[in-house]
This record gives sequence, structure tokens and C-alpha cells, in this order.
Amino acid sequence: MADRLRLHNGRLLAEIVPQAGGGLARLDWVAGSSPQPLLRALAPDAPEVPLPSQLACFPLVPWSNRMAPGGFEFDGRRHVPAPNRAGEPCPIHGDGWQQAWQVESHTPDALMLRLERHAAAPFSYEAALRYALEDDALAVELEVRNAGHFPLPFGLGLHPWLPDPQGARLQARATQVWLSGADKLPSVCSLLPPNWNFVEPSPLPEDGVDNVFEGWDGVADIAWPARGLGLSIEANMDYFILYAPPGRDFFCFEPVDHPINAHNMTGYPGLSILPPGASLRRRVLFRGRAL
Repeated sequence: MADRLRLHNGRLLAEIVPQAGGGLARLDWVAGSSPQPLLRALAPDAPEVPLPSQLACFPLVPWSNRMAPGGFEFDGRRHVPAPNRAGEPCPIHGDGWQQAWQVESHTPDALMLRLERHAAAPFSYEAALRYALEDDALAVELEVRNAGHFPLPFGLGLHPWLPDPQGARLQARATQVWLSGADKLPSVCSLLPPNWNFVEPSPLPEDGVDNVFEGWDGVADIAWPARGLGLSIEANMDYFILYAPPGRDFFCFEPVDHPINAHNMTGYPGLSILPPGASLRRRVLFRGRAL
């Protein structure tokens, strides 16, 4: 049976499912007259151990999003992670999201999870994931340590799923966006099209978007005026992925520290070259508010 571990204070309620990639089942604003979801909640009829795509959020470790099917070359070695999602030729999101994490500690307002992937290839690693309620914010800290025998480029991120895309207004400053080919891998970096420029609070594009934006200042704001609810996302990262498929009841705003397929870009932009034993840590705040 999967555990759903609860964190609660006077403003926020979070539930975490360690067995499902250490992911969040829900994050609700509870300071008003009735609870409202800040992130899309796990459906009541979801299986006991849900799929990560059914969660409110899951961690991206030891890299984010797609990597080219042929893997990548680093330091004279070719590394080819296996595809890890049915129907998807690219390895995607690393593998931490597909593992059961171990509970190290749990209090009413904080939870620490750990994961050991010593036998994984090519990335042998250890990871830690900490959730903590800090007044009106949920702080999520994700850390990875290279447990292998040679340096490799590591990256981190989070994959939140948000409700009510039609009613949302997004503000997130970026400088450029990567346009993708049919394989969903970035092909060219472009200036922002007008309907993808969120320097001012703006609706999501009706025809959809699934791209990585760079030059992010690490602060995003989402408001749902009709719901009287807002959410800010603050991260020490320079990129975000916006996934808003047309006609669906969700969208994703993913803070990440590197572009899609960065392992195959010159200089491995955003990735951190970790020698054996070295660590990388990222922190994301989800801060709710009433409008």
C-alpha cells in the first residue's frame, strides 16, 4: 500500500507519495473558506501507486526532459540511457521519477526522502528530496550526488502540473525560447513570439506550447482571477519548460536548470559537471496567496 504523507499548517496542505517517485499528490491553499488546489490534485480514482503523470508534481533527476535517443558523449565516452517511457524513443526526465523513495524523517511540516541508484547507468547517484512548509510556501529542495567513478553532467528540475489553464494568467520573464522539431528536441533558439512573451500577466496560448524558455530570472507568477487564487514559483534556475496542450484541463510550468537535450549542446549549458562524490542542489518555492 502506498503511503500518502501529509504536511499541514494554517495556510497549506501537501500530500507526498514516496513510492511514486517521491512526488506530490496535492498542494492546496487552505487559508480561505474552503480548500483550493494550487497544483492539480491526484484524482480520487487513481491507482494505489499512481503514475507520475497523475501526480501534482514529481522530481527530475539526474536530468530534465528528453535526451536524444543516441545518448551523449562526454570526456571521450559515449553514454546511451535506455528509453524509459512507453512509445517514447527518447530517454526522458532521468529515472528518479520512476523509483520508490525512502522516508528518512517526517514531521507535521517537513519530510525528507532519499534515493540510492548506485547500480544505475550511466548515472550512478544518490538523491535527497526535502519538502517543508514555510508559512504560505512549500519549499522543495532536490539534491543529487555523483556516486559513480567518473565525472558526468548532471541536471535537476521539478515537474508541477497546474489546474485551470483557461483561467490562468502567467507572468514569467525569459529572453529566448527553443523551437523544436518533430522529434520534440530543440532545433533553434529564437526570440519570443508575441503570444509566448509573459513579461506581463498573460493568458496561455490557445494553440498550445511545449517548449523550453531560457534567460528566466527565476520568478514566475500564476493568477486565477476567477478563483481568487495566486501562486508564485521561485527557483535558483535559469530555464523553464511550459507545457500547455490545447483543450486539456492542466498545464505544466517546470523550473529546470538546463535546456532540453543539453547533454548534446556545446558546453552542456546549464548542466553541472560533477566529479565523483560531488553534489548539486536546487530549491523551489511554491508560494500561495488569496487574490
